[in-house]
Amino acid sequence: MSTATIPTPTAGRCDARPATALRPLSAVSGAEIQAPLIQGGQVRYANLDYGASAPALSVVSAYLNEILPFYASVHRGAGYASQLSTSVYENARNIVRRFVGGRDDDAVIFTRNTTDSLNLLAGCLPAADGSPAGEVLYLDIEHHANLLPWQNVPHRSVVAAPTLAGTVERLRAELAGGGVSLLAVTGASNVTGEILPIRELAALAHEFGARIVVDAAQLAPHRRIDLTVDDVDYLAFSGHKLYAPFGAGVLVGRPDWLDAGTPHLAGGGAVRDARLDSVSWTTGPARHEGGSPNVLGAAALARATQVLEALDEQEWHAHEDAIRSYLVQGLQELDGVSVHHIFEETARGEGPGTIGVVNFSVAGYDAGLVAAYLSAEHGVGLRDGRFCAHPLLKRLGLPAGSLRASFGLGSRIEDAERLLAGLRDLRRQGLGWDYVVDAGRWVPANDTRSYPHWAPNTPGTAGAAPCTVE
Repeated sequence: MSTATIPTPTAGRCDARPATALRPLSAVSGAEIQAPLIQGGQVRYANLDYGASAPALSVVSAYLNEILPFYASVHRGAGYASQLSTSVYENARNIVRRFVGGRDDDAVIFTRNTTDSLNLLAGCLPAADGSPAGEVLYLDIEHHANLLPWQNVPHRSVVAAPTLAGTVERLRAELAGGGVSLLAVTGASNVTGEILPIRELAALAHEFGARIVVDAAQLAPHRRIDLTVDDVDYLAFSGHKLYAPFGAGVLVGRPDWLDAGTPHLAGGGAVRDARLDSVSWTTGPARHEGGSPNVLGAAALARATQVLEALDEQEWHAHEDAIRSYLVQGLQELDGVSVHHIFEETARGEGPGTIGVVNFSVAGYDAGLVAAYLSAEHGVGLRDGRFCAHPLLKRLGLPAGSLRASFGLGSRIEDAERLLAGLRDLRRQGLGWDYVVDAGRWVPANDTRSYPHWAPNTPGTAGAAPCTVE
């Protein structure tokens, strides 16, 4: 793996603004909110944190307002509102299945998020004579959602090679040794945005009798996925990264393991019959959806998939690629700024490509301090830390963390320009304000900015869980 700056392209300059990204591709809620600056005044908030939670599509917000008056508890309700809510909830499964190219018999289970989906699957791994039928195999580049659930079951990990081709060969060698029931891989790195060759990895897993699950939390908002064509067994992703609020996730995949697995959430709706000291569990999605489900979350997720499904794929990718190329080139031109990647193919412009995520660091500055500076002095929001991918950050030589800019349908080239302008000022003039650490986070000292009436006086620090090295 390399932390070197990706070579600067010989063609084009950062000051050439690509016309394909001058405007957002789709309208999102909050696109014009004003952020107060620490030095006074306001500026349009440049949201470069889509990879954490994407803003809601305006179409989705309008849809939620339309159905909210009819919101009620689903299933077994004879009332008008309950019947409507049930139909919306159950139809959401069909919409999501179509969006990911699911097979007719694929289960669609609504969960809290991608992490919840993968934990659910971890409880459904096949067993023989009461013992696990095989191990879970995963790479060291995974987000914790696709790393930690497997540590509670028989597992082994593979250290990614410096190249994608080499990484595939390392996985082949492990699979060829036998004993693997499931290959768990990310569809696109949440740290660097690099896409993995999913179809090739699915074929590889099946060649050696294993199944594959793809963590598509980052891939689904940026690329079309087809479970049938790619022959992927299980897929997990989250609504909050897919322009849908209310925190629903989904697991889509083959039903046999899921119908035989341990119910993910024991409770009402998941049973055929319950007695005082025993229970008979149902099958299908209900087996894992105990309790009252997140109706609005599932509805929002399904509606967002319809918007993405209707996009012109070429225009969609061109919009995102233009912003990413512009930003990467601009970062490369700044002294002391390094752009990070996992695989050598990325530096050469080869391989499956990248999504709207760019990871970088600024020499001489803590990543959290740079993020606080960009927010307070330039109204730019991005992510800093170790991105719930600690093993990968250590491999990249960034144990204390780095910075991540991420963008999508509601982004525009101006967002990248604002980030680059802030970094230029930092390199030339340094910080324009004093900053202190509060609850593990860098914040401006003596912050007297006013916030909305419903917000705390010092938003962003209470209850913080800093991702730091002990």
